[in-house]
Amino acid sequence: MTRVLAFLNSSIGRKVVMAVTGAMLLAFVFVHMLGNLQVYLGPTKLDEYGAALRKFPPVLWGARLALLVAAGLHVWGALVTTLESWRARPVSYKGWRPAGDASTLSSRTMRWTGVIILAFVVYHLLHLTLGLVHPHFVEGAVHNNFVRGFQVVGASLAYIAAMIALGLHMYHGGWSLFQTLGISHVRYNHLRVAFATVVAIVVVLVNVSFPVSVLAGIVKEAPQAVAAWLGR
Repeated sequence: MTRVLAFLNSSIGRKVVMAVTGAMLLAFVFVHMLGNLQVYLGPTKLDEYGAALRKFPPVLWGARLALLVAAGLHVWGALVTTLESWRARPVSYKGWRPAGDASTLSSRTMRWTGVIILAFVVYHLLHLTLGLVHPHFVEGAVHNNFVRGFQVVGASLAYIAAMIALGLHMYHGGWSLFQTLGISHVRYNHLRVAFATVVAIVVVLVNVSFPVSVLAGIVKEAPQAVAAWLGR
């Protein structure tokens, strides 16, 4: 136990924790995106998908708990690392320039995109999961909650901005986690960069397409679905 705590308190240990939890969260984001793609298959598909998830409460809550722990550890690692970095250099640079190819917009904004994503996750849960900030929320009517939620321009713009931040965060985290876990070699480093690039672009474009499609009228409400849910 002492060795585990010593490992977690080391900078290398925290990086490994962030890499592993980052991989878990990246996988969740991708699976969540695939699930939401069903909104393009018709007004009942998303409702059926949501109902299928709720059929197995132990599995659903087990997954939620695992994600909560992963997110908590990821935030903890980032927070402690950031605080240590600030303590090590209490006075900021008088002049600063990016350090060549190693410094990118994605790497330089990891802390801030992380904060944006964390704030968005809280809002997203309150909006489309719990319905506490969704004035037209109907429990179980996933499709219509989705559409009515994104019909609010402010909510859609916030979602789009958060997806851009997520893409930047995923790009740097996506390729650097391989290096942290020791999966790195000059012969195939370009593959992990390509992987991170493709995944980040796909996730951003697909997720941004949801509010855009609603605002453009491509994805519409299904009033009969809401009536059916209210009648249960």
